[in-house]
Amino acid sequence: MIIKDERGMLEAGRQLAKQLKSGMLVYLEGDLGAGKTTLVRGVLNGLGHAGAVKSPTYNLVEPYTIKDQAVFHFDLYRLVEAEELEYMGLRDYLNNQAICFIEWPEKAGGLLPEPDLLIKINIYGSQRELLISKP
Repeated sequence: MIIKDERGMLEAGRQLAKQLKSGMLVYLEGDLGAGKTTLVRGVLNGLGHAGAVKSPTYNLVEPYTIKDQAVFHFDLYRLVEAEELEYMGLRDYLNNQAICFIEWPEKAGGLLPEPDLLIKINIYGSQRELLISKP
């Protein structure tokens, strides 16, 4: 799917929200500035979140509760060592009640389970290509 602008990425996220269920783990792969957080913002909007959505780059995780649905948005870009995930209690976040999005999953050094969805975002100038697969 080709995304032409930010509005298109938000809409793709809103459409993706319709396919998500509690307990799902979604990996987001793409270079810096690819639109990973924008896609998650669209998903959160699609689930009913009306507030701000910020990148979890400095906090590692941003939690949301939307209509009794827990959603966790992780950004592992600044992770120094994969073991940091154990200290922060990552396994507690990955449960049957939450939907989890993880940007830069490769930084986890194999500590993460297989995702339910893998979303790759490729950059082509001002456009993005969104590839969604079930590994």
